[in-house]
Amino acid sequence: MKLKVLGAAGEVTGSNYLLEVGSSRVLIDCGLHQGKDEEKRNREPFQFTPTSINAVLLTHAHIDHSGRIPLLYKEGFKGQVFATLPTVQLTEVLWRDSAHLMKEEAEWKTRKNARKGLPAVGPLFDEGNVEEAIRFLSPVSYDDVIDVVPGIKARFRDAGHILGSAILELFLNDGNKEVKVVLSGDLGPQKPVMGRNPAFIEDADFVVIESTYGDRSHRGNEETRQEFRDVITEALKTRSKVMIPTFVVDRAQRILYELMLMQKEGIMKDHVPIYFDSPMGVKATDIYTEYPSLFSTEVQGHIRSGDTPLCPENLHFVEKADDSRAINNVDHAVILAGSGMCSGGRIVHHLKHGIWNEKNHLVFVGYQAHGTLGRRIVEGVKTIRMAGEEVSVKAHIHTINGFSAHADREDLLAWASNFKTNPKFFITHGEPRSSKALSESLQSQGFETFVPRVNQEFDLYPGLEEVTREKIIPVSPVSRETEISMLLTDISDLAEGLRYREEDFEEHDEILSLLNSTKLLLETAQAKVGQKTEVK
Repeated sequence: MKLKVLGAAGEVTGSNYLLEVGSSRVLIDCGLHQGKDEEKRNREPFQFTPTSINAVLLTHAHIDHSGRIPLLYKEGFKGQVFATLPTVQLTEVLWRDSAHLMKEEAEWKTRKNARKGLPAVGPLFDEGNVEEAIRFLSPVSYDDVIDVVPGIKARFRDAGHILGSAILELFLNDGNKEVKVVLSGDLGPQKPVMGRNPAFIEDADFVVIESTYGDRSHRGNEETRQEFRDVITEALKTRSKVMIPTFVVDRAQRILYELMLMQKEGIMKDHVPIYFDSPMGVKATDIYTEYPSLFSTEVQGHIRSGDTPLCPENLHFVEKADDSRAINNVDHAVILAGSGMCSGGRIVHHLKHGIWNEKNHLVFVGYQAHGTLGRRIVEGVKTIRMAGEEVSVKAHIHTINGFSAHADREDLLAWASNFKTNPKFFITHGEPRSSKALSESLQSQGFETFVPRVNQEFDLYPGLEEVTREKIIPVSPVSRETEISMLLTDISDLAEGLRYREEDFEEHDEILSLLNSTKLLLETAQAKVGQKTEVK
């Protein structure tokens, strides 16, 4: 019995695990990479033969967990994808939208290449692949034990992250021994606002736990709520435009709920227009309303009192592109639009037409992955390039992390403390600093921990005192070409960030010396490349 970590190690995207029991091979999640080098990484071959996979277990609909599954079918996979019913419904929406965006992107790149005499570009997958994948989506209920393939049974438990999200309890049996593995998926907070508390589990031999916020604590619900209200109230006092990049599954619904509360309490006047600029978001919100029993006690209380938690007054659902562009002529409004990391979607044109205006406000309410436009804005760049144009960043920038649907450090430790069987923890789905911090925290509580690298494989032996490192099969996480590309991107991002802080360099001879040394090193690297080219 083996578990191989194929993604979301040292980062929070591209979740993917391979579980082997005897001749059975099951994938857990198969997500897209987001952020730095995402296009190149998503087109890299799978580290397995898709036709050899018997089934997929999907923890939840978010694209960094589900987004490459249509590609599996494109490359010959024919098995079932097991997920909760809400996840099945949300995944259909997200996949169809992804295929549409990929088609548009490929057509744009093809036109661009044609002018340069370069070949056409095809999408990663198309609508046909999506429709085939949808046919194999198999809904399951929470808390039922299902037979997945010979040697593997599974139980989906509520993870409290987004609608339909699941913790996986996996019961493995190769005929000689039995092992229980628990995968947290993405965990929600212990004190949720929208959803239910994550299910607590007491027994396991091994636990794979996410660590997105393993090194930090969120602000409390009331503190976060007040912070958001202060930002919105101040912005609306000056009749400005408030732009909120939103993940259209969960985060958008949470913001709609908060705006409804502000109206109900008289904090926000209902004549202020609210634009929900996302056809996909509208469909996702409709799905949310189908499952009131999966909402928190707080939200259910508002439903019983006659409120519409996900539909504040003066809400405009924007579906047509022309209507979206028309919002650029509106000076005073609240705009919710995807994507949540500003890496695409309609938020991009709203930023182009609004981020240069120092009167406007840009409010980030979710995690910004390394390499995304949102991350660069949060880190303080002074200009951004959009649609071939340099745009100044002058709007007020706010980051409110407390709205996260992810557990923070204390939440993760609280969930882990429920285990009574002293399992061994594999810590994934986090940037290196976060995973390391959570590992140290769990160790301080007496747990044995491992922080895997991409492509590390673990033999799962029950009852042993330790999983020895000799049983870990290390594989280089990225190719040399990809590693160089990633380093060059980092260098470019750092240089761009420094360029707009030149006024802080006065009388800093040490910084000048460091920059000269860096320039010399890059010139040396360039010369080495030139020498190799000449030899060839």
